[in-house]
Amino acid sequence: MNKTPYVLLFFLMCGCCAFAIQDDFVNTSLADKNLECPYYQEKYNYNDTTLIPVKLAIKNKVKSENDIYEGQELEFSVVENVVYNNKILVRSGTLATARVETIIANGMNGIPASVILGDFKVGGLESRKLTMEYEKYGVDLSLFVFPLKWLLTPLPPTGSLTNFIKGGHVKFKENEEILIYYHPNWL
Repeated sequence: MNKTPYVLLFFLMCGCCAFAIQDDFVNTSLADKNLECPYYQEKYNYNDTTLIPVKLAIKNKVKSENDIYEGQELEFSVVENVVYNNKILVRSGTLATARVETIIANGMNGIPASVILGDFKVGGLESRKLTMEYEKYGVDLSLFVFPLKWLLTPLPPTGSLTNFIKGGHVKFKENEEILIYYHPNWL
């Protein structure tokens, strides 16, 4: 039996269906948004290991990961002059920004919350040569909870009650410093 007509009919139907489907929610919600394409580096060489520390201090206090949202830009200022080969690349006080890439909520058994910052932009430095991301964790209580759970397991319901101990929140205090790196010799 020749299956060629059926295969052609299948691909013809799939091709017609792919062009017929419209996503109305996306078309209406993103119609007036200016979307920028992320930077994609085609030619690269990451063999050079020269690192220049860039100390940043957050401008506004963040009480917990619940006060920020993914995609939000946080403002920082450069704490110390960034110097390479006796040349100042960035002066202290220069404005810098970072985007909140991922927020992971705190969990049971003492698992801490986590916030990943990325897309750093520091005036005077190429963004593609900066550290890709920075991750900050809350207080990890799991090292306390798991031994406590094992200790309480012989007493039937008490070991299970330790499941309800949650980990710490991510906090950024005002003027808290973070450290990222600039790689001047990356292509």
